[in-house]
Amino acid sequence: MIDVLSFLPGKRKQTSSGWVSVNAPCCVHRGESVDRRMRGGIKSSPDGSFSWHCFNCGYTASFVLGRNLTFKARKLLEWMNVPQEEIERINLESLKHKSIEGLLQERQVVADRIQGIEFEERDLPAETHPLTESAEEYLRNRCIPLDYPFMYKTMPRRGIVIPFTYDNQIVGHTTRFLDDRTPKYVQDIQPGYVFGTDLQKSNWQYVVVMEGVFDALSINGLAVLHAEINDAQVKLIRSLGREVVVVPDQDEAGMKLVDRAVELGWAVSIPKWPDGIKDVNDAVIRLGRLGTLLIILEAKETSKIKIEMRKKALLKKLRA
Repeated sequence: MIDVLSFLPGKRKQTSSGWVSVNAPCCVHRGESVDRRMRGGIKSSPDGSFSWHCFNCGYTASFVLGRNLTFKARKLLEWMNVPQEEIERINLESLKHKSIEGLLQERQVVADRIQGIEFEERDLPAETHPLTESAEEYLRNRCIPLDYPFMYKTMPRRGIVIPFTYDNQIVGHTTRFLDDRTPKYVQDIQPGYVFGTDLQKSNWQYVVVMEGVFDALSINGLAVLHAEINDAQVKLIRSLGREVVVVPDQDEAGMKLVDRAVELGWAVSIPKWPDGIKDVNDAVIRLGRLGTLLIILEAKETSKIKIEMRKKALLKKLRA
């Protein structure tokens, strides 16, 4: 893939912790000459993944095989005088590793699938590119972790492309457009697909099921990607073998998820969010991930009567 050390100027020194101390090229972006006191550090792996830290100015960047080059990693390579065509080649080669190896290094993925649940592998949209700085800022503002392999496209509209994965293969995608036009999303989704199964850890007791993809990314939950849960999705969710907690969007359409969850015997959580919070991603932005999860579990109900009472109270509030 890439030997980033081959692009570094000057001397280098191996440390006992696995980092290589080098002359720091990233200080060029501060209008300074390359630092000569070996105050930059880089740690690389055989597959080409690397982490960079400039001890002079504090700049950090990283790259993991299987993900797109981030804005910061691309800028670092540019400061190393890596040709633009080489940077694009690195990015394309990385994206060919559709098992998303980098993501799996940080998450323990549930590998056991029940027999008969399969999806065909699909490509991402044409003309996709690494995230721009403004796209990364959009995701940060929504408290979405940047370690997911997002992409970016400009034609016919600007948007963030979110790959759908199952069993570590890309099986579809959705694009969240960044303008004010409708539709906000367009997606390639296979029947029965549920987003987020590859984000689950095998030792978790609960799996939280929501409607939206950003809700799922906010708390490592599942997204059914619409306001209903079909039979094929039920089969996939049950294959995870844990207690299911359904958290609907707090609008009238979201009550369809409540009715379906009751029918299936699943727990339902309808938290009393502060004003202005409609869904889980809104809650994470206001309350943080841990606070949101605690409130969801505190509001969890399995009694049909109590779920119906909470549903009626919410509908009354929405219609007031």
